[in-house]
Amino acid sequence: MNRPAPAPAGARAPQPAGATTPCALLRAWSDAGLLRHLDSAFAEFIAGLDPQASPALLFAAALLAQAEGRGHSCLPLAPLTADPWAAPGWPPEARIAVEALQPPLPATLAAWLDELMRSPVVRRVGRDPDLGQPLVVDGEDSAPRLYLRRYWHQERTVGSAVVERCAQPVPIDEAAARAWLDRLFPRREGDDSAEGPAAPDWQKLACAIALRGRLSIVTGGPGTGKTYTAARLLALLLATSEAPEQLRIALAAPTGKAAARLRQSIDGSLQELQQGLGPALDLGALTRRIGPARTLHALLGARPDTRRFRHHAGNPLDLDVVIVDEASMIHLEMMAALLGALPAQARLILLGDKDQLASVEAGAVLGDLCRDAAAGRYDGETARYLLETTGLRLPQSVRALQEPAPPLARQTVMLRESRRFGGPIGALARAVNDGADPAQAGRLIAQDRSGVLMAAEDGRLARVIELATGGRPGASASYRDYLEILAQAPQRGDADSHAQWAVRVLKAFDRFRILCAVREGDWGVQGLTPAIERALEQAPRADGSGRLLSRRGSWYPGRPVMVTRNDPALGVSNGDVGIALPTQQGGPGLRVHFLDGEQLRSVSVSRLAHVETAFAMTVHKSQGSEFEHTLLVLGAHGGSVLSRELVYTAITRARSAFSLVAERPGLLEQGVRQPTQRESGLAQWVASTPEQRGLGNAALAEAAGHRG
Repeated sequence: MNRPAPAPAGARAPQPAGATTPCALLRAWSDAGLLRHLDSAFAEFIAGLDPQASPALLFAAALLAQAEGRGHSCLPLAPLTADPWAAPGWPPEARIAVEALQPPLPATLAAWLDELMRSPVVRRVGRDPDLGQPLVVDGEDSAPRLYLRRYWHQERTVGSAVVERCAQPVPIDEAAARAWLDRLFPRREGDDSAEGPAAPDWQKLACAIALRGRLSIVTGGPGTGKTYTAARLLALLLATSEAPEQLRIALAAPTGKAAARLRQSIDGSLQELQQGLGPALDLGALTRRIGPARTLHALLGARPDTRRFRHHAGNPLDLDVVIVDEASMIHLEMMAALLGALPAQARLILLGDKDQLASVEAGAVLGDLCRDAAAGRYDGETARYLLETTGLRLPQSVRALQEPAPPLARQTVMLRESRRFGGPIGALARAVNDGADPAQAGRLIAQDRSGVLMAAEDGRLARVIELATGGRPGASASYRDYLEILAQAPQRGDADSHAQWAVRVLKAFDRFRILCAVREGDWGVQGLTPAIERALEQAPRADGSGRLLSRRGSWYPGRPVMVTRNDPALGVSNGDVGIALPTQQGGPGLRVHFLDGEQLRSVSVSRLAHVETAFAMTVHKSQGSEFEHTLLVLGAHGGSVLSRELVYTAITRARSAFSLVAERPGLLEQGVRQPTQRESGLAQWVASTPEQRGLGNAALAEAAGHRG
């Protein structure tokens, strides 16, 4: 989905002659870049359905469409009474044209609601029958929200499924759970006291909580052990199952790269765990049946050229347990599809970092569901259960102040101790995520003497080229690494040597990556990619035998590409990154090689129609990946895209070194000052009581109908 471009600095709202109607004015604003043309077209669509539509309804429709393009699932109506143009960031001059409208826009919230509710294309939840109206108003009269119909359905689908899955815990043999949890998590000093020197083992607590739930969420930053915990949860589920050999388990993630990393991480943890368990549980035999981790599209059975899936409420997944990693990337529509396709008795475990960027599409589901994760809010029964099954006492700081606590709080765990993500990168990520002192991130980089962190804010794109072609002191990883190995291709015909060489090339490429805030412009993906190609063509190899890169046409040996569309027939997914390499037989033919964990596969370049060169990628596209040396590039025209979550996500892609190059000083601090706030009613719906939701029998039946 394309995001609306930020309005140019100093832009004025156009007032051309003849733009006297709301639709004409909205079209003029689209021409000026203040709206997308899709936004004004949607308002015209509403006007076509209701010729008597008021200016207020048409402006609200355009703003709603624009909000959806920015990732919001709804448009709060209350802010429109203060300043209708504050949310989209329009210039003050936009009010001049609006004030000329007759009749004028409403001045109070009640008047906005009256204007909207007079139209037959708007449905008020709880008052009007569902007749397929394209617009829906939900929420209390003091804080109503306007939705596009399909996003309201999706939000209710997710909210209702979450509430139902958290309502009744799965019956557990607490003694058996305690015995296995103690084996999987050896006792640590201080575990017996909430005030002891050691914090509770949140990984152990997470496994106990997930064991009893049909929906569980494990969130935490890099290095807190989310997949480590998931591996032990798998072992716990198998150990406590009456028929472990029949347990149907699936691993999934939003992208192919994230799915491969999930399976690789869990396999490594299970092998280590098996050594400690001995013959008590044959994890290898029990987990071989799981199969490879899949993308969510593959899991649900994506169909070509449609947004529909093979698996849904009428044809559910034949599974008992689904573990999904990188859940912050799951947008509202995908989460609704996943929850709708799960059998009622199946367990769903979501893993992810709630502070990372949300999907580019509408919704920030994990962020909404984890809004109170740090606070805990565990009730007395949960505290009792955890003490019985883990021997650990919950600190008072995470106990619910009032009971009953929200059901989802009982099934959410935040991992708080990073076991590998420390040092300067960890400190920088924490400073950005905290946001209390936006200038602290810049100071940490400036004060670092280890060579791990570096920032250049002098506006020189040449800095980016220097880092791409040769790295820097303290962070030598660059694109030179893989291109030097590319020149060492083995002799033709040796399949094993060719495969080993291809793996080396791919692993070397993954040591370094350039991440951009935006796609467009010299400081975006589209500008940097050809600039880096040209620089690598001119850079000599270390032995002086030639240039690092030799291009002949659009396809050339060493071209890194990112897949931009799912293609189940080829086994590639949106976001997969590979490199074009000569075949083992030599000759002019090229194949793009991909690495899934340690598994190498390749596809002929002639069959890959939807790819783009991947010397640079957006921060969004980097989620689910890690690189030894990460370079974040910030342009001056990032607009609302430049956010705290974007900077945090980029920093946490770096394993050993992080570099920043900015077009001008202050952009890093600007990003830290701008936390992303996606409008949604999901968190409120899930946290509310049945009485607040108004879930009588009729409403429950309606919600169930939406999921179908």
